[in-house]
Amino acid sequence: MPPTLASLVHHSALKLTVRAGEDHLDVPVRWAHVSELADPVPYMEGGELLLITALKLDAEDPQTMRRYVKRLVGAGVVGLGFAVGVNYEEIPEALVDAARAEGLPLLEVPRRTPFLAISKAVSAAIAADQYRAVTAGFAAQRELTRQTLNAGPEGLLGALAAQVDGWAALYDASGAVVAAAPEWAGRRAARLTAEVERLRERPAPASSVVGGPEHEDRVELHSLGTGRRPRAALAVGTAAALGTAERYAVHSAIALLTLTTERSRSLHAAEQRVGAAVLRMLLAGEPDHARAVAGDLYGGLLDAPFRMIVAESAPGTAARAQAADSGGDPLGGLAESVESAAARSGEAVLVVPEGERLVVLAADAGAAVAACTRYAAALEAARAAPERAGNEEAELVVGLSAPAGPIAAAAAYKQAEQALSVARRRGRVLVEHERLAAGSVLPLLADDAVKAFADGLLRALHEHDATGRGDLVDSLRAWLSRHGQWDAAAADLGVHRHTLRYRMRRVEEILGRSLDDPDVRMELWLALKATSPE
Repeated sequence: MPPTLASLVHHSALKLTVRAGEDHLDVPVRWAHVSELADPVPYMEGGELLLITALKLDAEDPQTMRRYVKRLVGAGVVGLGFAVGVNYEEIPEALVDAARAEGLPLLEVPRRTPFLAISKAVSAAIAADQYRAVTAGFAAQRELTRQTLNAGPEGLLGALAAQVDGWAALYDASGAVVAAAPEWAGRRAARLTAEVERLRERPAPASSVVGGPEHEDRVELHSLGTGRRPRAALAVGTAAALGTAERYAVHSAIALLTLTTERSRSLHAAEQRVGAAVLRMLLAGEPDHARAVAGDLYGGLLDAPFRMIVAESAPGTAARAQAADSGGDPLGGLAESVESAAARSGEAVLVVPEGERLVVLAADAGAAVAACTRYAAALEAARAAPERAGNEEAELVVGLSAPAGPIAAAAAYKQAEQALSVARRRGRVLVEHERLAAGSVLPLLADDAVKAFADGLLRALHEHDATGRGDLVDSLRAWLSRHGQWDAAAADLGVHRHTLRYRMRRVEEILGRSLDDPDVRMELWLALKATSPE
C-alpha cells in the first residue's frame, strides 16, 4: 500500500514527532512538498505532506494560523511538517491549536532531519508500492493466463474474482450472462443486462461504471473485441474502487478474453465453412457424407428432427446499416440471436451465411427456433410502430420449414423457400410452412398476378354476359360447384338442364377449351374464386 503519515512517523531515521491530528495518521501520502509561501494552496493537488519552516508566516498569530490551516485542509493537504530550530525553536502554540481544531496532522521535524530525507522516504515508499503493484499484476497475469489455458473463461473469471476480492461475469454478444464467479454472482450480473446493452451500442473499446457508495457494490463494465461492434462484455464488481494491482488484473483479463473472443471468431468462421459444406451435402442427398464431414461438430443435430430456416434481408439493408455504422444488419442480428440461444441451451445449430441470405439448420422445438420466432416477432412489432406507419419495406423475411430429417433436407429447404416467398408477398417477417399447409389456398389467390390471370381468363365470358345474351359466368360457377351434375346445378339456377347444357357449350366455344379437361375446370374454378371469392 502507499506510504502513510503513520509509516513516516515510524520511520526510525526521520525522528518525526506528532503534535496534532493523531487520529488521522493512516491517510495515504501522495507526495512531500516544500513551500514557504504564505498561501501555497494554488500549487497543491491534494494528498501532499507540506513541509515548512514558517519563513514567511506569522506562526504565532492565532487568526493567521487558523486561516492558513483551514486553507490547507480545504485543498486536501493531508499533513503539515514543521522544522524546528530554524526560524522557531519549537512549533508555536497558535499553529498547534489551529491544527488540532481542524484535525490536520502536524509533525515536528527536528533540525537534523533535512526535508530532502523526508521527500526521499516518501518517494522510495511510493516506488516500492508501485513495484509491489506491478509484481502483483504480473503474478495475477500469470495466474489468469494459466486458468484460461486450463479451464477457459470460467477459470479466468474465478481467478479474477479472487484477485479483486469481488466477483466477475462474462456476457455474450446478446447481453446474456455466459459465466460468473463466484456462483452467487450470476443473479447479480443478470440485473446489469440493460447496462451491458447500452455499452454494446458504443464503439469498442468502451467501459462504464455502475453503482457507488449507495449501491451494494461498484461494478465496472468493459466491452470485449477488436471490431467496432463489441463481441462480449466483462463485469467486475467490488466493494470499493480498484487499486493498482487489481487494475492490472482487470486489464490482463480484458486482454485474455479479447484474445479468446477473436480466436473464437476465427474458429467460428472455420466452423461456418464446414457448415456450408455439410449443408451442400445434405441438399445433394448425401446425408452419410454430411455426417462424416460434420463429425462431432454438430452433435446429434443431423440425426434428430430439425427445421430449416431461410432468411433474406431486403436489398440494400446491410449496406444501409454499414453506412449508418449502426450494426443493425437484420441478418447478422438473427444469426447472433439464434447462436446465442443455442449456446445457452447447449444445443447444436448450423448457421450458413450466403450473402444477402442466411440458412439455419436447428433442432425442432429447440431454443434456436424459438429465438428465431421471437426475433421475427420483435421486427414485426417494430414495423407496426406508429413512427414506421406507411413504411411497407420489410427489412427481413424468413421462411421456416416443417420438421424433417437428413434424407428430406432438400425438401425442407424447398419448404423454407416457399414460406419465404409467401412472407415476401404478404409483407410478413416470418411464415411457417406448416401454417400454410394447415390453412386454405384461397388467401393465396389475392396475389395481383393471380387476379390478372383470372381477369384475362374470364374476360370473354363477362363481355358476353354484359350484352344481355345470357348468364354464362353464374352458370359456370353453379355447374363447377355441383361437380358437373346437370340436374343439381340447373335447380340452383332455376333453369332447365338443357338450357344449362347449351350454356356450357357456349362457354367452351368462347374460351376455346374443353370442360371435360380437369385442369381447365380447376383453372376456371380458381379464377372464379380469385375474382369473386365470396
